[in-house]
Amino acid sequence: MRKSFPFAVLATLSLAMATPAAIAADAEIGAPAPAFSLTGLDGQTHDLSDFAGKTVVLEWTNHECPFVVKHYDGGNIPRQQATATAAGVVWIVINSSAPGKQGHVNADEARRIQADWNAGQTHYLFDGDGAVGRAYGAKTTPHMYVIDPDGVLRYNGAIDSIPSAKIADLDAAEQFVELALAELAARQPVSRPLTQPYGCSVKY
Repeated sequence: MRKSFPFAVLATLSLAMATPAAIAADAEIGAPAPAFSLTGLDGQTHDLSDFAGKTVVLEWTNHECPFVVKHYDGGNIPRQQATATAAGVVWIVINSSAPGKQGHVNADEARRIQADWNAGQTHYLFDGDGAVGRAYGAKTTPHMYVIDPDGVLRYNGAIDSIPSAKIADLDAAEQFVELALAELAARQPVSRPLTQPYGCSVKY
């Protein structure tokens, strides 16, 4: 089990708190989500269109980012992955770290990391040139998106409401992705479609 990073270490990391302007990402709420075609851990190519008719969650990741570590070591992301996929949601983890940059991994490393975390994503996809991350405007790890069964983007932002790397904060946080998924399942509008993402900058 990994431990949370001390504050002094966090201060030296490339923390990226997206500005309000940055929230207005390239992927627009209410518009068709940008198409993509990426290679996964299984060596197969996966297109967003493969998942037409299903709700899709996109999660940008970097296993060296303490904010990502918090949500995996604290069990928050694995729990949400398990609940969502059991309900038929497609949960896709995307790694946009460029070769030589923090968080870049090969398939074997990614497989080991996700297994160590008891991750339950549907697919883990590689975006080494960052094209998909830039198309969505992904700024941080984690940065979360929810796409409805019609392929329309319904959520863009943080996974929860407390921008810290402390596991102790998880219980008090409002879980934005869970809220969006519950509202979509109930055929209701997503009440908070755009929030401020937090974490480490994506290492394009």
